[in-house]
This record gives sequence, C-alpha cells and structure tokens, in this order.
Amino acid sequence: MPNKTVSKFTTGAAAAVLASAMVLGVGAPAAQAQNFGGVLGCQASGGKQEGGALIGALLGAAAGSNLAKNDRGTGTALGAVVGAAAGSAIGCKLQHDDQDRRYAQGRGYDYNQPATYSHGGYRLDRSLAPASYYGGGGYMVARTTVNLRAAPTTGSARVGQLRAGERFEALAQVRGSDWVLVGQNGVGVGYVHGAYVQPEGYRYANYRY
Repeated sequence: MPNKTVSKFTTGAAAAVLASAMVLGVGAPAAQAQNFGGVLGCQASGGKQEGGALIGALLGAAAGSNLAKNDRGTGTALGAVVGAAAGSAIGCKLQHDDQDRRYAQGRGYDYNQPATYSHGGYRLDRSLAPASYYGGGGYMVARTTVNLRAAPTTGSARVGQLRAGERFEALAQVRGSDWVLVGQNGVGVGYVHGAYVQPEGYRYANYRY
C-alpha cells in the first residue's frame, strides 16, 4: 500500500509539472502572438504571469493532493492546472498595473489617478475625448509634421506631434470623419486628420485617407 501511495503521488506530481510546462513553456509564446489572455498569455509585458502560474501550479498541486485522498494523482494534476490558471491571472493583472504605472510616470502623471480608460473596446489616454470608432489596425506614416489632438477636431488641445515620415500605430478610424486614432503600445494617445497621413508603403503624396 505505501508503494501505491508513493506511485500515485509521483504520477500526480509528474502530471503537475507537465501541466505547468505546457502552460509556461508552450502555450504562452503562441498565445501572446495571438493576443490571447488568461493563463495562455498576457497583453502586458513582464514575467509575473509565468511566475504566478508556476507558484499557483505548485500550491494547487499540493492542495489537490491533500484534498483528493482517494486519488492523489488526479487531485494533484487538477489542482496544478487550477492553481496555474489562478496564479497566471493574478500575474497578468500585476503586469498590466506595472505597464500603466510606467506609462503614467513617462507622461508625468500621478499614478494614483488612472492614466488610461476604456471606451468602445479601446484603451485611451485620459487626456483624450472618446469618439465612435471602427476598423483600424496596422500602421500608417505621417506625410508631414502634424499635431496630435485631444479630440477629432482641429480646435481641440494639442497632445503631441508626429514628425514627417514617422511610422505610427493606427488603432482605429473615427466614424463619420477622416480622423485617425493614433496608438502607442495599444493605447490611444491622440487624433490625427487623415489628410496628413497615409498607409505604410503608399508612395503617392496626393493620397487622402
């Protein structure tokens, strides 16, 4: 009987390690490339998700082994998977917090106040006015040096600038207008009128977005 118990625990521990390796070593890179969230990837950079998943897997394996007295191997494996998922989610949240903190500090904000907010499925700098968005994605190039605006109007506050020839992330178009939402690391940081930008690789100066 002791040998069977040891064998079950060893099998469960091996399954836990295998589950952790699959989560951390195989799933994460592929999922990050596809912008998946949860245990398989995180849209904010950092190593806390992987660390959280590993710690969660180990703690979950121990808890599962103790709770599943009749089948410790299965309990260990299931506990490892559940623990890895919980630890991964916590780690990803910490990475997002770190990213927001760095972004706020880089723009001179007080981190005690949110640096960004969500609107229409997009994250926006708090200095921007929201709008109705559609499409977007990919990169564009500024045709000339042009100001970024806090709202899709020429009379709104200036919040930045694009230099002539500068490549930038076009997060979305503003519905019913020629304005483009300019992104930085997935966050909307300003609006630029389409007359001053063009799709990356477009060669004709008379193009109007």
